[in-house]
Amino acid sequence: MPGPADRTRGGVALVTGGGRRVGRAISESLAASGLAVAVHYGRSREAAEATAASLREAHGVPTWTFQADLAAPDEIGGLFERVRDVCGRLDVLVNSAASFDHAPLAAIDAPRWDRAQAVNLRAPHLCIREARELLAASAAAGGAAAVVNIADLSGVVPWRGYAHHGASKAGLLHLTRCAALELAPAIRVNAVVPGAILPPAGEPADSPAWRAAGERLPLRRTGDPADVGAAVVFLATASFVTGEVLFVDGGEHLHGSNKR
Repeated sequence: MPGPADRTRGGVALVTGGGRRVGRAISESLAASGLAVAVHYGRSREAAEATAASLREAHGVPTWTFQADLAAPDEIGGLFERVRDVCGRLDVLVNSAASFDHAPLAAIDAPRWDRAQAVNLRAPHLCIREARELLAASAAAGGAAAVVNIADLSGVVPWRGYAHHGASKAGLLHLTRCAALELAPAIRVNAVVPGAILPPAGEPADSPAWRAAGERLPLRRTGDPADVGAAVVFLATASFVTGEVLFVDGGEHLHGSNKR
């Protein structure tokens, strides 16, 4: 039976939002496992290109960058056409790109609601749909044939000010299980739920607020983006795991809805 290294060797992973923050760490971990990496970006071209160059230099794997607005369904179809034509195959799809903003319930108008659902829920569904044939071919060739969706805790417990975001992420977790059921046995679909991994943009990692966030967790510390990357690699290569939701949150989900 092929081992994890056999399922990644010579394969290709596509990471949406793979050039920045946690997405970059996921791209890094997949490249370290031996996968060539296609880094998708929406607007962050420079970050995506820098990530791709870094992966090539550090790990000696082929890399590419692809642009698409995931809120536009037609662009998703075009993205996968380009991946097929340029990369020739696809073995792992990581739906990492996300829309994230704070708004109290009364301020969530239709456009804000629709944006969250379009990027965080509809886009992963359409990406999975567009990737099916490529992933089925990967399965037939003994490749990883895996989808990993990146959710977050707002889809599990309610957060004040994130109803629109949390609803989309809860939907993503349900989509994960539905897709795992429907696409088996050829394609596996799992999800990762990160917790306190990176401070909000602009907040230093040594800020008192961020340190306090870690001290509230059962493990008494915050995590690292590499923790999420390691979880993604595990789910991408664990051939008997599908429909699973893996928490990478230092035990934060054990607190229920009391944290926020």
